[in-house]
Amino acid sequence: MEAKAIAKYVRISPLKVNYICAEIRGKQVDEALSILKFTPKRGAKELYKVLNSAVANAENNLNLNRDELIVKEAYANDGPTMKRFHPKAKGMAYPILKRSSHIGVVVAERE
Repeated sequence: MEAKAIAKYVRISPLKVNYICAEIRGKQVDEALSILKFTPKRGAKELYKVLNSAVANAENNLNLNRDELIVKEAYANDGPTMKRFHPKAKGMAYPILKRSSHIGVVVAERE
């Protein structure tokens, strides 16, 4: 049995979040939550919320035991990119890409 949670349109680059996702994949949920709590990155805070939500979904909707849960998947996919332009010399324009991401976590019972 699996439970998942997704946060969509989070205004942080998926590349920055994927580094943190790699740290918690395959870990027990309480261990993963403590890793995220003490990671000094903005993406860790967002990932913490999503993981907490996935654990709550598993406990309340599927009646799974929290002690048996592991992080099966953690990912950050590309969301829509806002395109802005900054003026440069000689009348040129420099593009600024403000990326967003869809952060997802899947938790499952240990086999």
